[in-house]
Amino acid sequence: MEENKETVPEEELNTETEQNSSEEEEAVETTETDASTEEVEDLKKELDRLQKEKDEIYNRMLRNQAEFDNFKKRTQKEKEADRKYKSQDLVNELLPALDNFERALQIETTEENKGFVEGITMVYKQLIDALTSQGVEVIETVGKEFDPTYHHAVMQVEDENHEPNTVVEELQKGYVLKDRVIRPAMVKVNK
Repeated sequence: MEENKETVPEEELNTETEQNSSEEEEAVETTETDASTEEVEDLKKELDRLQKEKDEIYNRMLRNQAEFDNFKKRTQKEKEADRKYKSQDLVNELLPALDNFERALQIETTEENKGFVEGITMVYKQLIDALTSQGVEVIETVGKEFDPTYHHAVMQVEDENHEPNTVVEELQKGYVLKDRVIRPAMVKVNK
């Protein structure tokens, strides 16, 4: 009994196997390519997100650095101003005493009060010298053009002997500490 078997040549089998194998490889490669493309896209998205986050953090760091630099500069300026005007509070406290000395010196000098007036004059000069050494200066007024920064007008008069808008009389002295007005001078101004 002979069976009728169809024999397939070995070459055809090998070719068929190779074709099946190559189709499987292509399917695997396509799947791998699809998977790797998705991974690449995911990685690109992650990279973009991380780049944006890095840029935001970098910009925040730059702003913080600029704010810190501004803070240091502002603090330095405040310290310099404190050193420059450290005597301002003391000067403000001494000005009323200085005004009283000036009033006391306006009294009429007689034989009886001559020694007293000389003593007051010496103390007044010492006080003026001490204030001058700290940078305090008297504001010039009479005959000068009225300047609201340095002068406080309390009266207006009409005087033909003076130019308009000039100071005619000083009622109270004004003082400047370095470049800062401590007290403006109280004056009469010509209309």
